[in-house]
Amino acid sequence: MSNHENSRRDFLRNTALAGLGIGLANGLAADAAAAPDPRALSYTGIQDMAKPRPRPPGAKPVWNLSTKPLEKVRVAHIGLARGMTHVNDCLNLPFVEVVAVCDLLEDRAKRAADRVKAKSGKEPAVYAGSENAWEKMVERTDIDVVYVSTPWEWHVPMAVKAMREGKHAFVEVSPAVTVDECWQLVDTSELTQRHCVILENCCYGDSELFVLNLARQGFFGELKHAECAYIHDLRSEQLFRLGAEGAWRRNYHTFIDGNLYPTHGLGPVAQYMGINRGDAFKFVVSMSSPEANLTQWRDKHNPNGGRHKDERYVCGDMNTSLIKTEKGRSIMIQHDVVSPRPYSRINALCGTRATFFGYPDRMAVDGDSHRWTYEGPAMASFKQENAHPLWKKVGELARKVGGHGGMDYIMNYRLLDCVRQGITPDMTVYDAADWSAILEISACSVKNGSMPVQCPDFTRGGWKTQAPLGVVS
Repeated sequence: MSNHENSRRDFLRNTALAGLGIGLANGLAADAAAAPDPRALSYTGIQDMAKPRPRPPGAKPVWNLSTKPLEKVRVAHIGLARGMTHVNDCLNLPFVEVVAVCDLLEDRAKRAADRVKAKSGKEPAVYAGSENAWEKMVERTDIDVVYVSTPWEWHVPMAVKAMREGKHAFVEVSPAVTVDECWQLVDTSELTQRHCVILENCCYGDSELFVLNLARQGFFGELKHAECAYIHDLRSEQLFRLGAEGAWRRNYHTFIDGNLYPTHGLGPVAQYMGINRGDAFKFVVSMSSPEANLTQWRDKHNPNGGRHKDERYVCGDMNTSLIKTEKGRSIMIQHDVVSPRPYSRINALCGTRATFFGYPDRMAVDGDSHRWTYEGPAMASFKQENAHPLWKKVGELARKVGGHGGMDYIMNYRLLDCVRQGITPDMTVYDAADWSAILEISACSVKNGSMPVQCPDFTRGGWKTQAPLGVVS
């Protein structure tokens, strides 16, 4: 094998396979010959990161892509750890059929198939037991949508093949790790005329859609600034838990210093501000604090019998990035998954007439100086009065059957209903690329002394003429 192939296989063995005896525990791995080594960040430099790339011959924009309406949307799922949430949501949608399930672990795939049969009465095809089983599944002709819920390094190979086989790709966050991978998704979606949708569930939270609803009504006035984050202490919950994301996710902390997980916070505020729909990211300035807490927690608790004692972590505990948009607006985005702090995505939006901050939700309206106009019970009532139409329509069911307070179900309901209707989903491949690219762009800025790094224009100028995302019903 070439040195590059050896490097990829070594990465898989060291992060997901070693000592587990069960393979990639969070889903099915792609064939090693096709999967990228996530350590191969290009760090192309401040001047080259945003270099324009021509649209491939035969490719067409997909920002208004319409497809043939479907009476029944036939779906398949790769990766059945996080993916079981999506399976369960699909089983609670009358216009969706789960055709096939796939995982490296045969017992997990069988459990998923049993769940599908018990709920729907139909037994899905099962693909499992080898690294390339997923390839056979996506070659089937009776699938409309392929869900990809696997470790990050497999997202692009799986999504690209699914689109090339004529399927829409629904990809868990982040869909890509590098800017080059983002371009692969964009070019493939445009060439195949298939949707590549980022499964950013936080865009469908009740608070997030409430803010989007008010923003589209002009409640905030002229939008100026937003703040967002992913603050979530994962040290004991995920980063060192073998058989789950700890089998691979922690490894990114050993070779990337930047914002490793930007989309949960960034997705909603990007939609508020009409990013890719009248505005666009222009450049990013990023800086990281020292690394401390992951090492200290590891040394204190000696997880998994000391097998991680020689790991060296380079990702700063707190990364803060500032994004400037083409319209001159500003966005602050933070990432910290190792500090003793309560969970927060901040979720703040500031306009000329009002300001909203989440965690907890509160609102200040112009004229009420130095205090929150709405907070506590008053805020809850105001949110209920101005709830987004999607939450009014299916929110009660979503809270009963969906994960993360119901926003998983709202997301799957909405995105699959768009495919059923043949209309463009709320989140296109350009959003998947823009939000994911912050990972490498932030790392590039940190690496270059927090210098500004220009953002690529994945829409190739299309953002200038697209209307902002509406308040969908």
